[in-house]
Amino acid sequence: MSAEGRRAPVAVLGATGAVGQRFVSLLADHPLFELRELQASPRSAGRPYAEACDWLVPGRLPEAVAGLEVRPLGEELGATLVFSALDAKVAREAEESFAARGHFVCSNAGSWRMDPRVPLIVPEVNPDHLELLAAQTDWSGALVCNPNCSTIGLTLAVAPILQRFGLERLSVVTLQAISGAGTPSLRTLGMLANVVPHIRGEEEKMESEAFKILGRFAPAGGAAPARIEPASFDLTAQCNRVPVVDGHTLCVTVELGRDTTREELLDAWRSYSSLPQELGLPLAPSPPIVVHEDPDAPQPMLHRDAGRGMAVHVGRVRELNPRRWLFTTLSHNTVRGAAGGALLVAELAAATGKLGST
Repeated sequence: MSAEGRRAPVAVLGATGAVGQRFVSLLADHPLFELRELQASPRSAGRPYAEACDWLVPGRLPEAVAGLEVRPLGEELGATLVFSALDAKVAREAEESFAARGHFVCSNAGSWRMDPRVPLIVPEVNPDHLELLAAQTDWSGALVCNPNCSTIGLTLAVAPILQRFGLERLSVVTLQAISGAGTPSLRTLGMLANVVPHIRGEEEKMESEAFKILGRFAPAGGAAPARIEPASFDLTAQCNRVPVVDGHTLCVTVELGRDTTREELLDAWRSYSSLPQELGLPLAPSPPIVVHEDPDAPQPMLHRDAGRGMAVHVGRVRELNPRRWLFTTLSHNTVRGAAGGALLVAELAAATGKLGST
């Protein structure tokens, strides 16, 4: 935000897709950022947003955005802060182009997530990883990434465990909503009464991104550049697409670094808070983790929208032995796991002075 208190102008790339629409919805009344520019594919370019967009987000399309013209991807932008909801096929080149032109790019695509120069941020888990931005000398701007939607819910639920007890092994089975597959999936009947036990690339993303997010930031020293030292526990993932519109459910098994009790484990989640909550960031949920005692909770239909869709839910906590525990998590995949998560990253960057003149 500027020194005068005005909202900072921002742009959205890929504005007509499912995640792009979530960006538009969340930016409509954002206290720090004002949506000024939209870019999308040639099919949508040159048309007013209301005409170019098949609106799928609950609620009405924001009036302030309806008449904005959708511009072709790659055109010059006036906004310094750019949110990318681009498909991975085009995201890498486009996002680097904008970073090279001096823009601060906050990406929801997977193209740059594992690049050692690029912070991969869950704001409550690894806010210090934004320090990697100081080492980005390849661009006059900057690139920061929001993780994979299912990885966000997993790492936020696991962070308090790793912090308090240590972690030896983790196994996760995901039940992922169809909105995670993009706009076309929301219009298909093929997922009704069906489960698809494979999501291309998803298991590999979870198994690599989690180690980076939960790893330790190591500042530059001697000849070594600033870097992330990955976490070192064992992790396996099995990912499934299920007939739920929004909300990813994860069934998690953990082996801790030491024995614990149910009460101590629940307290680790309930008491967990981090820098976004301390700073009072607009989209930071308080608490970030909601613990459910009901045996049939959490459920996507009932709980995904808590905290404006930004909270992560934990329930069905069961003991196998004092070191091995089962639990279920739920998070909103297109809010916390996509547009809302990326917006919170930008809020954190703004509050900690990482956005420069934005």
